[in-house]
Amino acid sequence: MPASPAIRVCPVTPDLREAVLALHVKPAQDDFVSPPEITLPDAERCPGSTPMAIVQGEAVVGYYRIETSARTLTGNDSENDALGLRSFQIDATRQGQGLGTRALAALFDDLGHRHPEASRLVLTVDRSNTTAVALYLRAGFVDSGRLYHGGRAGPQLLLWRSLR
Repeated sequence: MPASPAIRVCPVTPDLREAVLALHVKPAQDDFVSPPEITLPDAERCPGSTPMAIVQGEAVVGYYRIETSARTLTGNDSENDALGLRSFQIDATRQGQGLGTRALAALFDDLGHRHPEASRLVLTVDRSNTTAVALYLRAGFVDSGRLYHGGRAGPQLLLWRSLR
């Protein structure tokens, strides 16, 4: 059986934009992640936010955005050494194939090149989104023990991962 095409991440360019906008998650995940049609235009307008495509071969299979200040996620100034991860998602048609794990590995590698000054990556995840929590913990994120209460579906765990 041939190996599946490599996963890479790159900024959303005009030629990738429509494919990113076409991404969607499973209906059960709608409460946990906003669709790119909402988050992509916001990322494009926000200084310090970089919308990123997750690409397998030539197909866009996912999306996320990187915030140069984790404070935009946590509201906490103590996160000044950290980047923020938002809107991480794999398209519903591609879920269950291990792409989330592979995409996070590509994301970490990319951050090492694109943001070598950053020491940590911070994210919030709804504590009832057990699939996402398990994915992030397997990828080396650590539960900070703090909750973020600004989530749409309820309290969110604040997770972090070292980038060094």
